[in-house]
Amino acid sequence: MTDNREFEIVFDTELPGTPERVWEAVTKDTPAWMFPTDQWPAVRTVDEYPGHLVTRMDGPDGWFNQLEHVLEPLEGGRAKLHYVHSGIFVDSWDEQYDGASKHTAFYLHTLGQYLRHFDGRPVVFTDVQAPPSSRSPDGFVLLKKALGMDDASAGDAFDVELDGVGRLSGEVDFSNEHFLGLRTADALYRFFGRNSFGAPVGMTVHDFGGTGDSAAAATAWGGFLETVYA
Repeated sequence: MTDNREFEIVFDTELPGTPERVWEAVTKDTPAWMFPTDQWPAVRTVDEYPGHLVTRMDGPDGWFNQLEHVLEPLEGGRAKLHYVHSGIFVDSWDEQYDGASKHTAFYLHTLGQYLRHFDGRPVVFTDVQAPPSSRSPDGFVLLKKALGMDDASAGDAFDVELDGVGRLSGEVDFSNEHFLGLRTADALYRFFGRNSFGAPVGMTVHDFGGTGDSAAAATAWGGFLETVYA
């Protein structure tokens, strides 16, 4: 038996970039703060640059996924964003809704970090998934401990040496029970405790250093995660 139900996730925030720069980030620069979306067969049902954008994907049996961005300029080169993610989840509605709503806050926070620190710089994006064993209830706790971040709070400085990855130093820009964000001088590292939502722990690297190698990053971080969950 399926449990297909509509959902709506609404989020309001202020971002350190003009509506024009935010528009660029959410349409063309998604690998810099979220993940590449250029392969999605989405249609722009509203395209009113730079204030109102609605993209939508439709599928069989009434399925749809829609993102709405409403942008208003604020003083100081900032923008107010009204964000609405709506659609239909297939099966496991409560778990999917919980995961999607919590991810929204982290992704939009990361968008702000990109706009503030790396706006417009070329990025090398890498996505790495931890082994299936990371689905355990303590999966994300184990990762944060291995990173030396078990007691980390946003705003903390860090300087760690990770086997196979090397030395990382910078600032913790986000930390809660489900997500961890680390920012260095030339990269954003995002860690996702998706074990809470029935999936393996994951991470992304957004490298703005100009010499990034996605395959090398995937190998290094993949090896690190294998060790954490061995």
